[in-house]
Amino acid sequence: MKDFHTHLLPGIDDGCCDIDESIELIKGAIDAGITDILLTPHYIEYSDYSATNAIKKKKLQELNKRIKEEGLDVNLYLGNEVYISDNIVSLIKKKKIQTINNSRYILVELPFNQEYLGTSDALFKLISNGYIPILAHPERYLFLQNDPDVVEDLLKMGVLLQGNYLSLFNKYGRKARKILKLYLKRGWITVLGSDVHHSPDFKIEKLKKRIKRIVKDDKRVEDLLENNFNLIINDQVVEEMAR
Repeated sequence: MKDFHTHLLPGIDDGCCDIDESIELIKGAIDAGITDILLTPHYIEYSDYSATNAIKKKKLQELNKRIKEEGLDVNLYLGNEVYISDNIVSLIKKKKIQTINNSRYILVELPFNQEYLGTSDALFKLISNGYIPILAHPERYLFLQNDPDVVEDLLKMGVLLQGNYLSLFNKYGRKARKILKLYLKRGWITVLGSDVHHSPDFKIEKLKKRIKRIVKDDKRVEDLLENNFNLIINDQVVEEMAR
């Protein structure tokens, strides 16, 4: 598997506190069968989680150096999980926030407990400026748990969805599991990630079978776990999901 959502870049957000913790979790990921990892530290404007791209890239260089010293076989890529705001485009241009591996794709997070009324406008602004927003863990947002079909309007705009696969193992509760299964069945999820912060429990050995039971298609499983990751990292077009 290739993990599309992690908080393994050390000392940046509420994920790994230092490089030793990062290395331990990366070792756990490798042991579980993960070959490629996208680092997506939080970016929340006017908060402690607002490291610039220059800082993030320096941290990545340090982490890659340590990985080489440890002889670990894994590929790391840099992005951000950006908290929604009206000025995301400006923050990209000012090199405050990082698109996924310098592509046009960007991972965006919404408030968990209440709907952000400017969501559609902010995402449309990204799209109209040539970016492709990917909505992080839609199954976890309360307003979508209450009305799952609301997300269809965002899909029609061109927004993609990234699910936290540990939702399938009840990490975030019954409602999140139900919504993620629904979105997978409908073909609305483009890519999956662990959203790992501190726990090394990746559950990869059970994941393929669990997803196969939901989507009923081997190629779709490979798309979710590997192929779409490759397309996004390389700034290529992802096949349009079912709408």
